[in-house]
Amino acid sequence: MLDDDGEGNTRRIDLDDYKRLIVISFGKAGASMLAALMQRIPDGIDVRGLCSSPEPTEIKYRHFKFFTGGHPLPNQDSLAAGREALDILRKIRKDSFVLYLISGGGSAMLETALDKQIPMEDIRAFHETLVACGATISEVNTVRRFFSGVKGGRLAQAAGGCDKLTLLLADVPLREMEAVASSPTLPNQTPLAACEEVLERYQLLEVFPASVRRFFEELRAGEWPLPPSAEDVAFHNADFRVLLSNHDFVDAAQRAAEDLGYAVTVDNSCDDWDYEAASRYLLDRFHTLRLESSKTCLISSGELSVKLPVEHGCGGRNQQFALTCAFDLARFEGLPMVVLSAGSDGVDGNSPAAGAMADTTTLARARQQNFDPEAHRRHFDACPLFTAIGDSIVTGPTGNNLRDLRIFVAAAPAQLSINESDR
Repeated sequence: MLDDDGEGNTRRIDLDDYKRLIVISFGKAGASMLAALMQRIPDGIDVRGLCSSPEPTEIKYRHFKFFTGGHPLPNQDSLAAGREALDILRKIRKDSFVLYLISGGGSAMLETALDKQIPMEDIRAFHETLVACGATISEVNTVRRFFSGVKGGRLAQAAGGCDKLTLLLADVPLREMEAVASSPTLPNQTPLAACEEVLERYQLLEVFPASVRRFFEELRAGEWPLPPSAEDVAFHNADFRVLLSNHDFVDAAQRAAEDLGYAVTVDNSCDDWDYEAASRYLLDRFHTLRLESSKTCLISSGELSVKLPVEHGCGGRNQQFALTCAFDLARFEGLPMVVLSAGSDGVDGNSPAAGAMADTTTLARARQQNFDPEAHRRHFDACPLFTAIGDSIVTGPTGNNLRDLRIFVAAAPAQLSINESDR
């Protein structure tokens, strides 16, 4: 087996040196990554492990257990997968090689609370509260690392001093690798104080279930172990490689747009911003750029934060972003402009869509079908509106997850000038 660090440096791993290959594959690409690996494993290698992915897998492998994990909230299979992974890893001998195949969504699809007394419904409530509180994904994962029995390096710690390798599809900025699936195989670099700061900023302890609140109080009192640091023996023989990242996703989109003759600008500076602030910034940038070229394309990637109200409808951050942009684009009806926002995993929030498109006619077409766009935007209920007018993007789960992509396109010179007061 060859291990490439992404910069052309390849190291050969001879599986004949080990008695057994243990594979732990989980996340939105869990099944596809495992299938790709199994096609390349030489005959005679004793390989076993587990896979937790969002959809039932068509192909099963001998000596593997399969789980259909939940997302964005863990389900019973997520917890069963977490317990099984720890059980497998804690029982292996040092003559085994451990291969972790990790992709975005893994935080929910392989999980268990460090405190085994916390019930399933409270674990789900913990995840749901975090996702909806308006915190960035980095802040969310900071809290998860201290709560979980598998995150923050604990999945690697379970395998002790065995040789191990993590292969990753990154759904976070490359500078924040510890955020992928809340870093189950990387040493923890975050102090407890950072976790406590997030809890305080979003007043989370006040809304967590009592069992979760009690856990964090006991954690602060030193009654629970902290995630392992780089000094732990688990990381002495561990390696880590990124197979694909958001950069590859954006590069592919940029090449496609350039092949169609568009002048392309990539701006990822609003990553992790609130969706409304990001829409204002990107629309302002887009309107400036489209005055400079007859065929303009602005590409922006990364994930935006959305704070959900207690009562909300069907949709996700991409459809909410697209609907918000539609209010701006409506001012320029007749001009060929369109905005697309979609998730590379094929799933946007609690909806069946990956995202949506909006143009200068979106609001008018929605009103013709008796929709109130402002009410749907206010109630985070964009999916029914976009579905009715035919502008939802529905791909189904893609078996991948390289973050969200937003594309702004203007296909002809602007005929109207934009006053600063209109922006």
